[in-house]
Amino acid sequence: MRPPGLVLGIESSCDEMAAAVLRDGREVLGSRVHGQDATHAPYGGVVPELASRDHLRAVSGVVEAALAQAGVAPEDLDAVAATAGPGLVGSLLVGLSFGKALAFRLGVPFVGVHHLEGHLVSAELADASLAPPFIGLVVSGGHTALYRLEAADTPPVLLGQTRDDAVGEAFDKVAKLLGLPYPGGPALSAAARDGDPAAVAFPRPLAGAPGLDFSYSGLKTAVALEVERRGELGPRDVADVAASFEAAATDHLVTRARRALRDEGMARLAVVGGVAANRRLREELAAAGRRDGFRVVFPPPELCTDNAVMIAAAGARRLARGARDPFDREAFSRGPLGPSAP
Repeated sequence: MRPPGLVLGIESSCDEMAAAVLRDGREVLGSRVHGQDATHAPYGGVVPELASRDHLRAVSGVVEAALAQAGVAPEDLDAVAATAGPGLVGSLLVGLSFGKALAFRLGVPFVGVHHLEGHLVSAELADASLAPPFIGLVVSGGHTALYRLEAADTPPVLLGQTRDDAVGEAFDKVAKLLGLPYPGGPALSAAARDGDPAAVAFPRPLAGAPGLDFSYSGLKTAVALEVERRGELGPRDVADVAASFEAAATDHLVTRARRALRDEGMARLAVVGGVAANRRLREELAAAGRRDGFRVVFPPPELCTDNAVMIAAAGARRLARGARDPFDREAFSRGPLGPSAP
């Protein structure tokens, strides 16, 4: 089936309120993202109650701005899509409720979108020639997982996931240990540019272990012990520890991704999520692709972090397959991506 003409996407799973308008599931007509870094910086992390309150204040204006940029009136929309989960339930409820109410008022179809499905679709938006089958590596603040995408109309198959911390969460926590500003992930990567990645021999998680799962709790603990051993950290200490941690964290991702491609007989890899913007990860996977003969696709940075373009695109694909959700569709904080997705 053909995707609906104009789809409004709304994303509010964490601390970004975003809206976007797409034509035919691919052409971006308008996109707006309202972030909350200043709100959460004093706390060193996202405070769920503050996030949802800010979403309530921002949602109408963000949607209006996206529609204005697209040159589209609400009545021109053919469908509405919104993130249903996983994420912070309070935040999700704001975007999901707004999307359902707008679709009801306009009399157009509504679909709730799994956040990770949106991230995986972002790679196809970045490269029009990318289509299943391929391996998807999702790396973000809340998720680290490998998926096999076999066909556009079949659910992804989970191959492996983190047993504890997500890689983005580990970046943020290590940044806090090093006294770096919020948001921690980008600050740590910036500090690592001036450091020696071989300065500290941090362990590689699950080294030698079979399978495709990930783990970051042990690496995070190793960094904490190193910081404690060094005592007061100077700029060189911060740079070296940051670079050494980043090298270990990304090496774990590269090792598992290469294994997944080999085990599944695939030659295409899509890397999505906030950590997909990391410079070292991009360089290391590109180099591995040249050595092993696989192709790697990264979305542009603006499509790596949470955004509504990917939600509108994923929603358009669901709608094209005939999916429709009732207006009592609920938000969910956790849930798998696959046949049993909520």
